[in-house]
Amino acid sequence: MKTRTSLFTTLLTVLLTVSAAQAQDTNNRFGFEFNIGTPHATTTIGDADLGTGVGFEGVFHYRILKHTGVYLGWGWKHFPSESSFAGQNVEFEETGYIYGIQFKHPVANTGISYILRAGGTWNHLELENSSGDITYDTGHGAGWQTSAGVEIPLWRNWSLTPTFKYSSLNREFETDTDTFSSNLNYLALQVGFFKNF
Repeated sequence: MKTRTSLFTTLLTVLLTVSAAQAQDTNNRFGFEFNIGTPHATTTIGDADLGTGVGFEGVFHYRILKHTGVYLGWGWKHFPSESSFAGQNVEFEETGYIYGIQFKHPVANTGISYILRAGGTWNHLELENSSGDITYDTGHGAGWQTSAGVEIPLWRNWSLTPTFKYSSLNREFETDTDTFSSNLNYLALQVGFFKNF
């Protein structure tokens, strides 16, 4: 009972603190970001050497403190492979959810802010053959990511957000004869358009 009371008291204190901070600063708490990028795999999956891919993300943001916020979104990454354990010209795709915490702080009086993000993913890997059919699917699982970048004001509440991201996902593929772990680690250069509202 004491543990429950302590947890409730701690949670109530945190909520009151956040509410007090929100009362002081209520402008532009929400945002939406759409970004596109070129992920480059730093690992192989089985005998598949993945090429540089393409991808996009749609992300909702909510600022809880002056410089700190949380985000939640969905993303898609595509990696081509000329040959792999699954055949010729197979395409690897990572899709799923991203979430985390963001710290954004202005750089002097430039109008530019730097951005630091850290969070998790709940993604899966799919393999598609040259006909577009899904031949293998790992199922969703947890991964992690971190990124850094800048926010450059454009007009009104629009900003440009170039970022550099590292992402890691470890899942298992099951083939007809074997099950093996696949580590998809990649670096991505992304350019986003961010709208505050």
